[in-house]
Amino acid sequence: MKFIHYLEQTAGVDILGLASLLIFFMFFVVMIVWVVRTDKKKIEEISKIPLDNTEQ
Repeated sequence: MKFIHYLEQTAGVDILGLASLLIFFMFFVVMIVWVVRTDKKKIEEISKIPLDNTEQ
């Protein structure tokens, strides 16, 4: 049996697909809002973390 047949027999599979798409979309919207609203100095500081070799 093909995988699509299992999906056709599963109750509520359309709601699960829509919910996962909504979660995926909302994650990227939140990340875009966070990047736009974050202070540019903070982003510059975070971007230098991998290059900072000083031990604290």
